[in-house]
Amino acid sequence: MFAGAWQNVSAAEDAAHNELRALRTEVIEAITKGDFDSVLRHVHTNVVITWQNNEVCRGHKGLLDFFNRMGKDAFKGYKVPPTPDELTILDGGDTGISFGHTVARYTIVGKTIEMTSRWTATLVKENGHWLLASYHVSANLLNNPLLNAAKSGLYLAAGVALVAGLVIGLLLGKRKKA
Repeated sequence: MFAGAWQNVSAAEDAAHNELRALRTEVIEAITKGDFDSVLRHVHTNVVITWQNNEVCRGHKGLLDFFNRMGKDAFKGYKVPPTPDELTILDGGDTGISFGHTVARYTIVGKTIEMTSRWTATLVKENGHWLLASYHVSANLLNNPLLNAAKSGLYLAAGVALVAGLVIGLLLGKRKKA
């Protein structure tokens, strides 16, 4: 989720970026495996996460509750794991801000969809270890698979209603003539 996306490290690059790359890899592997206890080892105890469904969870318990309620059934992995746009912005050696994109797979109402999202993460270094302190992930409100499915359903319903209306109109018209 953080640090540079699979790029060569230059001599001038802060060593923290390698630590953040390792954190990103471990978190993504744990999420993909559904090993939420391992995820929690990399998350600050007071973490705040805002999800695409507008739900906010706070702390380890809130995150674990969310995973147990939503993640196990709906989340099916990544087509593109959380990938940063650039190196983490480091501030003071113990705080970092990272942002990027991801494409996750979900099963919703029996249908598998791929959701492209943007994310922002805040990372803090405590006792020599980087932790995820906040994470915000959002999808395009105006162009996403759920909206596209709703539009398709609306067009289908309108088409069925139009055909039904025409058939009923023809039947009533024939009835009046008779």
